[in-house]
Amino acid sequence: MIALGCDHAGYPLKLEIAKYLTSRGLEYSDYGTNSAESVDYPIYGKAVGRAVASGNCEKGIAICGTGIGISIAANKIPGVRAANCTTPYMAEMSRKHNNANVLALGARITEPAEAIDIVASFLETPFEGGRHAERVAML
Repeated sequence: MIALGCDHAGYPLKLEIAKYLTSRGLEYSDYGTNSAESVDYPIYGKAVGRAVASGNCEKGIAICGTGIGISIAANKIPGVRAANCTTPYMAEMSRKHNNANVLALGARITEPAEAIDIVASFLETPFEGGRHAERVAML
């Protein structure tokens, strides 16, 4: 199960990502928001983070205008390792080396097709473990 959440700026991209997840047969739980009406991003970043940290969801995707604010909010939740990624390679490395469990995206800086590629890379890449596990344990 994937936790999916956004603020108003991320709402249109969240809809595109939800379609992608559904097309791949991936289950997700929507933590809002559900319109383009202005809301506070920390509420939704923390909701995604809590869903992942509690074990209700294996991974999360959080979206705001740049991905910065919502990643900071998600990272306030103990056990969350949110990575704000702007390329598929960043998403791949966030999983391989950092065992990131929340992907943050910026809807105002990432085209939907690129965002889908980033999501795919994040969801498909396993954590390498090994020396990286020791480093992640230091976080």
